Amino acid sequence: MSTNPGRAVIAGIGHTEFSQDSGRSTLRLASEASIAALRDAGFASNEIDGSVTFSMDTNDELALIRSLGIPLLRFSARTRGGGGGANATVQLAAAAVESGQAEAVLIYRAFNERSQHRFGQPVRPSPDPAWNWAVPFGLDTPAKIYSLTFQRYMHDFGLTNEDFGRYTVVARDWAATNPNAQFFERPITLADHQASRWIVEPILRKLDCCLESDGGVALVVTSAERAEAHGADWVDILANGAMHLRDGHEMFNYFHDDLSWFDEGASLGADLYARAGLTPDDIDVAMIYENFSPIVFQQLEAFGFCGRGEARDFIADGHIGRGGSLPVNTNGGLLGEGYIHGMNNIVEGVRQLRGTAANQIDGARHVLVTAGRSGTILGARNR
Repeated sequence: MSTNPGRAVIAGIGHTEFSQDSGRSTLRLASEASIAALRDAGFASNEIDGSVTFSMDTNDELALIRSLGIPLLRFSARTRGGGGGANATVQLAAAAVESGQAEAVLIYRAFNERSQHRFGQPVRPSPDPAWNWAVPFGLDTPAKIYSLTFQRYMHDFGLTNEDFGRYTVVARDWAATNPNAQFFERPITLADHQASRWIVEPILRKLDCCLESDGGVALVVTSAERAEAHGADWVDILANGAMHLRDGHEMFNYFHDDLSWFDEGASLGADLYARAGLTPDDIDVAMIYENFSPIVFQQLEAFGFCGRGEARDFIADGHIGRGGSLPVNTNGGLLGEGYIHGMNNIVEGVRQLRGTAANQIDGARHVLVTAGRSGTILGARNR
């Protein structure tokens, strides 16, 4: 695969361990992940001149560059929202590189989500007025909030919670053979899933919910030319973007006409495929953000891997597991490996294209990494 020398690529990846108690500050986690990504890319800290993180990240850019010894930033940006913006970090970094605003951009995300602030707990006061329409009615946790759309999907297509459990079993199977995963060597059965306690009955059980993790992830985005000069094992960014629609909301996506259809995902998928010159049939591995298992079903359909209401059978027939036509979340995903707001799924996408993943898919050339409303199609380079 040829690449324009000025086109942005992912040159480096790094992460800490994913745990329930890091015993370290979030700044240290961000620094450790960043140092690992710099080393992986073959870049010195003084070669970084841009940074991107989430609007929710508590690590100040200036504190991080002081910690890493980065002398200056010519570009810095933050994505909106939470996990839905995971791939928007790559979009911003790539835009900076390709426009000449920066030569090498460090992307980072770090938190102690299990040992300190837990996203799964009832919400704290938020400046977003949308919460004012939810909290008074008891919608104060992500599980409760997302379950409204999941319940509509279940109603329209006749699914039960047991159907969702079939995805979780696959995710845990991938995680069980991934040494980086929090659930390494801990596969489950469908009976185990069905025995886990209800979180939102009859929609989500505990084993439908993503992990709460401590850890950090970092990426280095630069031009193909600079990556090549540094000897980096880079992968191509074929297309990336973020899609926000007029009646949408990352948490309270209740105002579209059809709640069982993921409008943002469908719009984003069509845009990504068109710009990459690919179709769903060209995707070898899909890394799909799953804060909760049902969102995988909706994204499989929205991104064109199966028809509406067909994700249940697509998963049950073995397409997303070992030997399947579309391996999904080969690291174990956010239910099995760790939850760093989806950034670890991007790392797994890079590893699959490098040929270095723990659960390597033979011949992988194109990987879709999606967080529903943001996504990236990565491509392997000729070696």
